[in-house]
Amino acid sequence: MKYIELKAGEINRELFLHFRRHQVVTQCWRKIDGKWCIKDDPFTDDWNEEEYNELIVCLKNTITTGGIVFGAFSNGMLKGFVSIESALFGRNEEYLDLSSIHVSEDMRGKGVGKKLFQLAKTWAKEHGAGKLYISAHSAVESQAFYRAMGCVEARKYNRYHVEKEPCDCQLEYKL
Repeated sequence: MKYIELKAGEINRELFLHFRRHQVVTQCWRKIDGKWCIKDDPFTDDWNEEEYNELIVCLKNTITTGGIVFGAFSNGMLKGFVSIESALFGRNEEYLDLSSIHVSEDMRGKGVGKKLFQLAKTWAKEHGAGKLYISAHSAVESQAFYRAMGCVEARKYNRYHVEKEPCDCQLEYKL
């Protein structure tokens, strides 16, 4: 696996031709009456063309505004990526937003996500962050990954993320 920093001009639909977002979800974490619990919530996450196009715009914007996108490649094919925004936020401007981390279905469980997370941590620390902020998919499997990385519930929720994705789990990672 090769991990490289992507440039805005490299991010296009062809880049994702061998990337499979597909995820079958059966259970999700939900906060009910102030307590976290697992609830049945079956659905399938599988990006369509419109979602890929939106992703491309977002990733390009991340780069052009000073953030970074790292890609994980196997045999020249994109199999994972992580993006970190450049703007510090929070009361003490200690957070940087880990805006996305995804691993192709065929490469999950092989350490790709862990390596991408490590790259994100290093970059964020080098750019003045004390913590990463993650608005994370609530699927049990996704949350298991973040917990294994050492993420915990965010002490202060970012209103923008909560309004955009109300079912996401708001997490942070201390650098």
